[in-house]
Amino acid sequence: LAFRRERNQQGENGNMQELKRNRVVDVFFPAERDVEHWAARHANGEVPGRWPYGLDEMGAGGFDVNLRSLKSPSRRESAISRLGLGRYLKHSSDEPEADTGLAWDENTAIRMVVLASRQSMFSGTIWATDKLTGAASPQLKRVRSVLREMDGVFVHCRAQLDPLREFLGHDGPAVEWITFGIDASFWRPRPFPAQPLMVSVGNDRDRDSATLFAAFAQVISARPDVKAIVQTTSDEKPPCGVTVVKHFTHRALAEVYSNASVVAVATKPNLHGSGMTVSLEAMASARPVVLSAGPAMDDYLDDGVTGWLTPV
Repeated sequence: LAFRRERNQQGENGNMQELKRNRVVDVFFPAERDVEHWAARHANGEVPGRWPYGLDEMGAGGFDVNLRSLKSPSRRESAISRLGLGRYLKHSSDEPEADTGLAWDENTAIRMVVLASRQSMFSGTIWATDKLTGAASPQLKRVRSVLREMDGVFVHCRAQLDPLREFLGHDGPAVEWITFGIDASFWRPRPFPAQPLMVSVGNDRDRDSATLFAAFAQVISARPDVKAIVQTTSDEKPPCGVTVVKHFTHRALAEVYSNASVVAVATKPNLHGSGMTVSLEAMASARPVVLSAGPAMDDYLDDGVTGWLTPV
């Protein structure tokens, strides 16, 4: 704890020094992501990035990165880990372990701590900051315990910094803001379409389908020549003129962006930047974006320049 306090006093950029010293990193993904298959699909031009979230790009920064997949821990394994007996969970492997482990989000970090604890560990945090205003839950307490075992924690929106630092405590790991990015070689500019088409994409828990459909209905009422495509799993009934699609492949989505004249995303209040992925993909495709304004979105969209922010 004393080491962490001293490290926190060095400023926001000091907490990743240990990661920089350990140039070999085990990068962990949930087993169900099947990253080996993802890499094969990327080679065929089907998905952006050789690994999800571009984490393989750490190799270009001078790190040796190893892909590691982790299943969901059993109750027994989780209990043993919480008792501090994680050494008994070590699994035999022909591959040498790096001293450093990295998880993209807090859910993967739980698997890393339980099943593959490393000498130094780092994790991103996405969902936890939006749960801090509600009642404390056993799951949130577990997330806090796991994140406090990290040597560094990163977020993708500056609005998450202060709530997460308070959540982890003054003696917890330092928290840094690292910008999110997309594969701009996959999402490429296309000629602007002649037929007006509104497009919306996304399924995360903070999407506001009711507001989106109401807005699209207003536009179509005033401009019957305008069509709309919405990718969502919401049960909200779409208005006339709006085509709902449950799922797009990445390749099909790139084609949808090319046919769009505007990409719109409506969200509920949140800190983790709901809609930022779609916004970046649309901008990389040379399409204007309309997005619900939130404390996180100023990091990614310049209002009136690269798109339009409108109140939640």
